[in-house]
Amino acid sequence: MQIIVKNKDTLLCDDFKFKCCVGKKGIRKRKKEGDYSTPKGTYSLGKLYYRSDRIAKPVSKLSKKVIKKSLGWCDDPTSRFYNQEITINKKKKIKFEKLYRIDSKYNILIVINYNTKKIIKNKGSAIFLHLTKNYSPTRGCVALKKKDMLILCKIINKNSKIKIT
Repeated sequence: MQIIVKNKDTLLCDDFKFKCCVGKKGIRKRKKEGDYSTPKGTYSLGKLYYRSDRIAKPVSKLSKKVIKKSLGWCDDPTSRFYNQEITINKKKKIKFEKLYRIDSKYNILIVINYNTKKIIKNKGSAIFLHLTKNYSPTRGCVALKKKDMLILCKIINKNSKIKIT
């Protein structure tokens, strides 16, 4: 099963066509940390994370993890944990994306395996499929409405790829 992000506002999967949004600076081949662009290419999918206090466990064949208050994603290029899930530790002075958010963007998210295998510092981090309420541009992720994300979760599996064109 392949997910195709056809342009800045269309995501295709199987017979479904969803409205989506991408990075504020569009889709780029040469992504850099903090450039507000979505990386062009084909990527595998990682874990599905969700807030069990806000939504029911999503139906999906992906590996799932509940988002706890201490869960983060390192976006600090100087850290050895760059572009990886971390347990937040206020004593360590590293920058991170908090996964347990006040807003609803990360109530459910799927990791896009961009720069996650052989990690290159400053190439970009924390690229997710996550939720949106108003389709405003992201900082580099791909975002969908909740109802569309829940449908997508049901039809994809651990072998699914996302192609961002």
